[in-house]
Amino acid sequence: MPAPQTATACLALADGTLFYGQGFGATGETVAELVFNTAMTGYQEIMTDPSYAGQVVTFTFPHIGNTGVTAEDDETATPAAAGMVVKWDPTEPSNWRATGELRGWLERIGRIGIGGIDTRRLTRAIRQQGAPHVALAHDPSGKFDIEALVAKARGWKGLVGLDLAKDVTCAQSYTWNEQRWAWPEGYTARSTPGFKVVAVDYGAKRNILRCLASAGCDVTVLPATATAEDVLALNPEGVFLSNGPGDPTATGAYAVPMIKGVLKADLPLFGICLGHQMLALALGAQTRKMGHGHHGANHPVKDLTTGKVEITSMNHGFTVDADTLPKGVSETHVSLFDGTNCGIALDGRPVFSVQYHPEASPGPQDSYYLFERFSAAMKARRAA
Repeated sequence: MPAPQTATACLALADGTLFYGQGFGATGETVAELVFNTAMTGYQEIMTDPSYAGQVVTFTFPHIGNTGVTAEDDETATPAAAGMVVKWDPTEPSNWRATGELRGWLERIGRIGIGGIDTRRLTRAIRQQGAPHVALAHDPSGKFDIEALVAKARGWKGLVGLDLAKDVTCAQSYTWNEQRWAWPEGYTARSTPGFKVVAVDYGAKRNILRCLASAGCDVTVLPATATAEDVLALNPEGVFLSNGPGDPTATGAYAVPMIKGVLKADLPLFGICLGHQMLALALGAQTRKMGHGHHGANHPVKDLTTGKVEITSMNHGFTVDADTLPKGVSETHVSLFDGTNCGIALDGRPVFSVQYHPEASPGPQDSYYLFERFSAAMKARRAA
């Protein structure tokens, strides 16, 4: 299939299917897994979420770029997602918070975008086939080596067995005291002493750290490869396991021994996303790769302990296999889309985790109680 004369970007799937469109952002090529996200807002947060490392994101909502970009919305200092696919070319921003526009921002962070794509057709293909491996190319001259692009997509090994947490974690430890955004002050810092929390960074989003701070925590962040000795040497009152990308079993090679060591210390422990999967592995459960995963800001999750339904934000391509949960570990939350596991708790202990992202506020505050539960567990431990 020859490229249309006006095409400046090409998306090549491993099965040979080609999508041509208009390129924007950085030029060049990238190879990754292709997923779709159904969120109507938050494209900047999605592109800078470390959990999207190794993935090109197809946005099903057509109006991308309309809120511009602002450094306040970056979830990490370095870019995460490999590229973006949109239906229409990015629109001009109309937002009082915007300090720039999407095209220039993508170029600055070195990420490729392609517009003018039939995203409904592409999303249908992802749903039917599972998340495919793709090569995305942007060349203003419109010259593409199609055979080479398809070969690169077919040759990519994929996320199974891939530890990406080491690539996106912090290089050294640091402290965090910035709280959630609020009108009219914006982001403010904690000014009073709080619970001493160690957060293990497998690709932590800034807003998770802000939620911990807002819930009364003085946070020290450690790299993904931290050992139980490293964590416990800081005398924490609680330990948090962050979100992150890649195959949980690969990251678990070094994360699981650390978590098992922390569990012996009988501390409150809270995990989100990859942190949830890490905790499940440490407790004896297993994980598995999903077909196309869950990516969006409108996913209903049922809390089995209360019967309440939360509207959640999700981003994961692996899931905890609930059938492998050992005795003494309870399933606390399930997806109402497909029944997959979304939360666990260790019976009789303040140790719990969720697959979804309570910090992303799609509900908007349906799930913030989890941070408050973590703080309450540390408060109870102090009083004991």
